[in-house]
Amino acid sequence: MTRRDWEKARRVPTELRVQMTRAAASGHHAWVEARKDSDFASFLPYLRKNVELKRRYAECFEWGDSPYTPLLDDYEPDMTTTEVKEVFDVLRPALTELVAAAPEVDASFLEAEFPIDRQHAFGARLVSTLGFEGGAWRIDPTAHPFCTSFSNRDIRLTTRYFKNNLESVWSSLHEAGHGLYAHGIASTLMRTPLGGAPSLGMNESQSRTWENLVGRSRPFWTHWYPQLQETFPESLGKIALDSFLRAINRAKPGLIRVDADETTYSLHVILRFEIEQELIAGTVALEDLPEIWNAKMKEFLGVDVPNDGQGVLQDVHWSGGGIGYFPTYALGNVISLQIWAKVREAIPDLDDQLAAGDVSVLSEWLRANLYSLGRKLTPRELLERVTGSGDLDPEPYLAYLRKKMNGLAA
Repeated sequence: MTRRDWEKARRVPTELRVQMTRAAASGHHAWVEARKDSDFASFLPYLRKNVELKRRYAECFEWGDSPYTPLLDDYEPDMTTTEVKEVFDVLRPALTELVAAAPEVDASFLEAEFPIDRQHAFGARLVSTLGFEGGAWRIDPTAHPFCTSFSNRDIRLTTRYFKNNLESVWSSLHEAGHGLYAHGIASTLMRTPLGGAPSLGMNESQSRTWENLVGRSRPFWTHWYPQLQETFPESLGKIALDSFLRAINRAKPGLIRVDADETTYSLHVILRFEIEQELIAGTVALEDLPEIWNAKMKEFLGVDVPNDGQGVLQDVHWSGGGIGYFPTYALGNVISLQIWAKVREAIPDLDDQLAAGDVSVLSEWLRANLYSLGRKLTPRELLERVTGSGDLDPEPYLAYLRKKMNGLAA
């Protein structure tokens, strides 16, 4: 992996690197103001510059299937545009069908008042049980949740709180998944180029595992829901566990990617993947992006976009030249279920353990088989080592969602 990084980096002229860095800095500042004012026109010159530079960057390499592949490869090494498209071509129609058939679920009780100090206390207690060693982590409030680490013994988690919902719970679990990956990397790999996850998709698979596969499951909440009710008796005291589980697992199309549910989320990603390929290929006029975005949102999710702030300007990625990043989110969903199948084989009584509030065996299995290896293997090699196949397979992910949606409809 280290030689591969060097071989790729040395192909890029220093002056191009400088221009890309400067364009990313100025683009981010312009995006902040443009999103606030819902003013795409003011952001357009900065986007145009970033796209032009990314096209030049892609030309530094010789990837045959698409000029988009070198950009994707920055975040998901050894992955090609063709491979991602094959996976997304399976996901898109299947997810669209699932969303269209999703039942209406009453989740109004999750829009009650949940005092932020109690949210923070509950979230911190929850995260403390997931497998972090004492003193190796902390969690703090932020405007947009993220996880960063300075070693496997210094993990900084952040989440955001709103007094009228409980999204901080799953945000905390999501960031804890990233943190557990960093925490589990072998100490011998720290301070070396191998001291990280091999790809963003692999890393995202673990944030999705803890947020969704664990954190939206019945066994997990069999243990934790009574404690959540005790924390918020006014809002949840009379809400049954079944009603709570239906609400936190429902599918409902919306405008904003970061607020999307499990079933609709990957559709947001596929939309961006399609647009990004056209940006790099030069087959769309940049000034037409809002119109293109809005049309795809209607086609993919059936929603109308009221303004550019909630549409084409909602994400930070393009402002800093982060083209090629988005697919890794959906790939993380796919990979998470491929690994989860092996977890289930290795820990046949996992549901009983989760229902007892014990994630120690799960956490240790993931550390030993995945996290501890850092970047010693490529993403494909690591996936093959864990699951027996290095190929992406969307079917376990789709089967999981179908089972969940069928359960909601029952």
